[in-house]
Amino acid sequence: MQHTILVVEDERNMQLVIRMALEDAGFRVLTADSAELALSSLTLPELSVVLTDLKLPGMRGEELVTHCKQERPEVPVIVLTAFGSIRSAIECIQSGAADYLTKPFEADELLLAIQSALRLHDLLRENQRLQAVVSDAQPHRRLIGDSPAMRRLQEEIEQVTPYRSNVLITGESGTGKEAVARSIHERGPRSEQPWVALNCSAIPSDLMESELFGYVRGAFTGANQNRLGRLEQANGGTLFLDEIGDLGIALQSKLLRVLQEREFSPVGSDAVHSVDVRIIAATHRDLPQCVRDGTFREDLYYRLDVYTINVPPLRERLQDVPALASAFLADLLTEIDKPVQGFTAEALATLSHFAWPGNVRELRNAVERALLSCRGELIDCKDLPGRLNEGVAVAANPESTAPDTADLDVWLEERERNAILAALEASKGVQAQAARRLGITERSLWHRIKKLDIKVDKTWRG
Repeated sequence: MQHTILVVEDERNMQLVIRMALEDAGFRVLTADSAELALSSLTLPELSVVLTDLKLPGMRGEELVTHCKQERPEVPVIVLTAFGSIRSAIECIQSGAADYLTKPFEADELLLAIQSALRLHDLLRENQRLQAVVSDAQPHRRLIGDSPAMRRLQEEIEQVTPYRSNVLITGESGTGKEAVARSIHERGPRSEQPWVALNCSAIPSDLMESELFGYVRGAFTGANQNRLGRLEQANGGTLFLDEIGDLGIALQSKLLRVLQEREFSPVGSDAVHSVDVRIIAATHRDLPQCVRDGTFREDLYYRLDVYTINVPPLRERLQDVPALASAFLADLLTEIDKPVQGFTAEALATLSHFAWPGNVRELRNAVERALLSCRGELIDCKDLPGRLNEGVAVAANPESTAPDTADLDVWLEERERNAILAALEASKGVQAQAARRLGITERSLWHRIKKLDIKVDKTWRG
């Protein structure tokens, strides 16, 4: 990939010398005679390094360094200075510059500094990516479960993952639509590229356009500097638009242009920017009904509805509840320091018989509340939120309702198997810990494992 270097230098001869040296080395070079002109180039997603003189007309190089660190912290800045102003260069490094060169310098010195800055640029980009991976490795952002409904969902994800086609994810609030979108991104060919998420219902409508497309300095009152929009931040990767059904009708036409032409203009600018992003949208609304009501553009709907994935509500996959609850508990114990080992069998049974109108999100909140209430090593029914113990019936569906009396033994055996598997997975196959999580003796657990013919997965032990 060809790296782009921005050279900010008001001396024409020096600018020309630097440009020729960098272009001869294979770099793409942009130039600016002042810091003010350089600000517009900071929005370019392909920008890798900024090389700036400290002594500039108007805004000084030190101020430009500050702007760079605020707007593009992953883009290293190298400052150029005369020998008598080394102290200023050192002060710039303390303020965030990556390196400095004193004039005059040799071409080899310049290229060495650029190569060092590029390595730093790659490390900063990788750090941003890893931070996102760590953040999204939390259980409430993963797809957990082995129910028939979840297996069907995983198959749909695998089917669409390799392509760049737009995807529309539907489902009730709290079902994990973002986790599905994230899974598509991470398994696909753009996994090493940016992942950017934007909740269309969380941002006021008058700010949504600038948030999505970015803006240039002076576009409106308070726009004191250029700002990249989410589209450019996601360039080359995936843009996840959550609650797309809440996007204002005026912005829908501008989003349609992006989907059709792969281009847009920042707020306050006539410049047209090309962008390569995969759009994954999600909504809990009935978009066909919104089209009929006139609140959602029909042409935009068909652009988004290339491939639709419906995420099942938790009540349709209750056998996944023990595994989800155990994963949530393990996650929460990293934040809440309590000597809790797991759930009693009765607590897991109660969790597995609740309707969960708030879906996976509600389950996680219930586990957190139970953890805070628990005074022993195991979360029991008394620790669960009161509504769970009030006998709220599960919704009628073939995978979650209690069976006829003739099938009761099979039904109970399946739930016992799921609870034991969840405990073994949470304890990485250590049966003593799994037994404590289930509130039974290790000997009792051993007999149940043998009776149910459960294979203890050695990979649990890592």
